[in-house]
Amino acid sequence: MTLKLKKNSIKAKQRARRFAMQAIYQWQVAQYTFTELENQFLSQEEMVSVDTTYFLALVQGVIVHHPDLDQQLQIFLDRPLQGLDFVELAILRLAAYELFQQTELPYKVVLNEAIELAKCFGATDGHKYVNGVLHQLAHKIRPLEFN
Repeated sequence: MTLKLKKNSIKAKQRARRFAMQAIYQWQVAQYTFTELENQFLSQEEMVSVDTTYFLALVQGVIVHHPDLDQQLQIFLDRPLQGLDFVELAILRLAAYELFQQTELPYKVVLNEAIELAKCFGATDGHKYVNGVLHQLAHKIRPLEFN
């Protein structure tokens, strides 16, 4: 007997992040609109096990708020945003959005999810860079969680 995956489960949110990172990557590289990304991703069979509401909120949130997210991230980068790998940039934007907007999520969860995405999709040591930047950002915007 198999149990159906609940839409609001942890795994469904992890899958939402994975697909959101890929959608954000496509938005960065090919400059697709949110509607184009929504249509493309929601038509995929693999999306059946994804928290699609969370996926859409993440993608739309990053697209809408990217100037503010970029400004906050740039403080902790050792190079201009344009010098970052597109995968790491997508992960940083996604995690920054979660840190700012999903305050019910502990910062450690956000960082762990971002690091796992970077290990899976990023450059060899990209996860270390992502961790360093996000740890500093989290400390700045969620100081109470560090005490």
